[in-house]
Amino acid sequence: MIIKKKLNSIMMVLGIACTIPAVAANPTGGNRSGVSGLWEDFKDDVSLTWNEPQYTDVYLPFLSWHNRLTYDKHKTDHYNEMPWGGGIGVSRYTEEGNWSGLFTMVFQDSHREWQPAAGYGWEKGGYFTQSKDVRLGLGLAGGITARQDFANYVPLPFLFPLFSAGYKNVNLQFTYIPGTYNNGNVLFAWLRYGF
Repeated sequence: MIIKKKLNSIMMVLGIACTIPAVAANPTGGNRSGVSGLWEDFKDDVSLTWNEPQYTDVYLPFLSWHNRLTYDKHKTDHYNEMPWGGGIGVSRYTEEGNWSGLFTMVFQDSHREWQPAAGYGWEKGGYFTQSKDVRLGLGLAGGITARQDFANYVPLPFLFPLFSAGYKNVNLQFTYIPGTYNNGNVLFAWLRYGF
């Protein structure tokens, strides 16, 4: 019961936190205010991305680097830092370069166990060439994941920073998963190709 209440609280915080970038990504251009307005903007952005995507995306995770300043060497010597796996998603861009995406991935975690993840990502982005071929972005990714080493795959919400650099339809995206000593503090990266 306590775990259920904590998960509900986390989900509420996750939902509210995910609405913050939706203010800038508001596809309708409305002037909604307050938490309910932010929630409506978020729902509109997710709906538009799902129903009118510009791209179908393929995800290829390739790095889960454990910060050596926050881990004992004997732990990092045994951790997996090549997260074999893949994923799919849909995404779209605004004229200014902001990105919205829905995704699902599965990959090997640090202990070589399979870890699924599904969620929504948003980035404030900008183009650096007239042709709009080169883009950088900064935002958030939130969703649900599960791990074998956490209560045998009990669903866990996540909300992490999201960074990207892209050329045309190829993007390098990565996040940093914060944590404590010998836990978390992982740079996780993947390639995303939109077609």
